[in-house]
Amino acid sequence: MTTPASLFRLLSLALIWGSSFLWIKLGLDALSPGQMVFARVALGALVLGAIALFRRTALPSSGRMWGHLVVYVFFANVLPFTLFAIGEQTVDSGLTGVINSTTPLWAVPCTLLFGGVRRISLNTVAGLVVGFAGVLLIFSPWQATGINLGGAAICLVAAASYGVGVVYAGRFLANKGVAPGGLAAAQMLTATVMAAFVLPFDGLQPIRWDVPALLAVVVLGVFGTGFAFLIQHAQIAKEGPTAASMVAYLLPVVSVLLGVVFLHEALTVREGLGMVIVLVGVGLTKRKAKVVTSAPIKELEPETV
Repeated sequence: MTTPASLFRLLSLALIWGSSFLWIKLGLDALSPGQMVFARVALGALVLGAIALFRRTALPSSGRMWGHLVVYVFFANVLPFTLFAIGEQTVDSGLTGVINSTTPLWAVPCTLLFGGVRRISLNTVAGLVVGFAGVLLIFSPWQATGINLGGAAICLVAAASYGVGVVYAGRFLANKGVAPGGLAAAQMLTATVMAAFVLPFDGLQPIRWDVPALLAVVVLGVFGTGFAFLIQHAQIAKEGPTAASMVAYLLPVVSVLLGVVFLHEALTVREGLGMVIVLVGVGLTKRKAKVVTSAPIKELEPETV
């Protein structure tokens, strides 16, 4: 039974992560993609690091764990954060949120690749087919769609990167004796160091001192990359990963509505129908079915921006 506290956390995450695409779009008026990625993970690291220090939560002590964190952070933070920022230079924020909702679809083949399952259910196969049919409808490469296909493809790669990250975390980071708060703080600290290496390639130009844009980046870092992780970890602890993953169904709705209302972005009937088909496909992959596993993997929530 869903409690009021669980529902509050779910709606909070949907609003925070669903609005991330709006903050990214606004933040690009002040920062380059590389600068934005560094700013958001650094702010997230400050928030989570301060909370971990206040609660005296230990960070991982194993060198092997930190090694896995480097791989995970690349696929779950640095690469997709950068690609979404690049993609949103030419793609509407609402459509970016729709593309992000394909993350669970990419996670399924990644699970097979990492050896988590030997076979998948018919429901999952059907979900993959339906979901990617929705993606194809959104892109409509056979006609002039008005969508910048290059930018949209970059966002699609970012969503696929999230899929790799979530499966990798389930395989190598989950249930390893590290408190969720300490793991989240270590994740953002690692992301900050890695993002700093990107700055020489895309972050040396002057910052444009657009106050609303800079405030959007602060909101993105403090809330969308800091507090959101704490809320999500609490949701997983209280309700389990399956209930926590329900937020993926709400993100594209929030991103589309915010894009239409605040950025006056247009949503075509084709894009809307494609979004519905994608979510139906994601729903099919979430239907329970018997699988033969080679090693237990903790079910994880879909990644978000």
